[in-house]
Amino acid sequence: MIPSNKIVHRKADGRLIRGTWRPAFIRNGGTHFLTELYVYADGIVDAWGLLTLAEFERKLASGWVATSLPEGGRASAHHLAAWRFQEPQTWYTPELLLAEVRDTIDELNGRPDSTGRCRALIDVFMADRTEANRLAVRAAYLAIPETTRRYALGDMDLKDQPLRVLAAGVGGRDEEIDETVTREDYEEAIGYFAAIGRWGPAPAGERTAGKGTAGRFSSVHIPHSYPQGSDDPGKEALRITYPASFDYEGTTYPTVAHAFLALSTTDPAIRAAAAAADTPGRAKRLTADAPRPVDWDRTRPAVMARLLDAKFAQHPALAAILLATGDETILYDEYDDTDFWGDNGGRGRNWLGRLLELTRASLPAAPAPSAPEDRTK
Repeated sequence: MIPSNKIVHRKADGRLIRGTWRPAFIRNGGTHFLTELYVYADGIVDAWGLLTLAEFERKLASGWVATSLPEGGRASAHHLAAWRFQEPQTWYTPELLLAEVRDTIDELNGRPDSTGRCRALIDVFMADRTEANRLAVRAAYLAIPETTRRYALGDMDLKDQPLRVLAAGVGGRDEEIDETVTREDYEEAIGYFAAIGRWGPAPAGERTAGKGTAGRFSSVHIPHSYPQGSDDPGKEALRITYPASFDYEGTTYPTVAHAFLALSTTDPAIRAAAAAADTPGRAKRLTADAPRPVDWDRTRPAVMARLLDAKFAQHPALAAILLATGDETILYDEYDDTDFWGDNGGRGRNWLGRLLELTRASLPAAPAPSAPEDRTK
């Protein structure tokens, strides 16, 4: 849970991104500096520099963001104090800290965090008490960071004892108390979850995004999919692989993906073949090893932006779908890349989401509905 007195904001692309901070050690030049680690709703972590989650994970693995403190190691709180560690005790591993940061990002967005996902699976199990559903609860419970795994139920008296019993199952081990779960223990746990009013208030991570929380990072999620043409495509229309042919610089392309891949090479024959490919996947394979334009890595976002502008300018119905997202942040999943184009659960840089927002800002607003005719005259 994020303490209310730790809420911060970062300004990006003209909007305020909600965040929070936590203490951490950053190891630099042989000294461990006690500092603030800022975590933001858009998946960016500030650890003496803005990082995507993938970059933050690498910083953890390298020890730059330190989770282990060496005996006799130098430490500093900048100009406040300096000391050396003596018998240091730490509770974190890189994996545990990363898991907590992921939960924080979910909570900032009002999405279910690991605790919320586990609680939801308990409901599934109680509605259909199969072994498969119980094992799903167990996996979800073990996915909760160890530092918060004692309070998933929000019960300060029993803590997570009924959930541990359910996760272990009859004959399994309750590792917290190192005892085997009996049938009586198991039925008592089932009774706990069946009892009315025993759940208590839902953790913050179970609240639904966009329900009026001031400063909440509100977003539209464009999940990874394989779009098919449809009279009512919904959010699929925003994907670059959605079949909506358009003209760009004298060539007609079936999708934005076709156009982008064709323009990613300087070879005229490969460019033509990519433009005519039967699927975006085929176009990608054709251009995988093709020669690139000079500075392609630097200029490719601008190329994508022009292609998106062309698509939505030539398809008013699809532009209306984009405009209907309002001023919400667009999170675009694109797993078949290097986390450049997609948000991918907060691990990527979400360039496609950002560019869709820019395209949206350039579109003419939908005309206001006409006033009804005054028949009293």
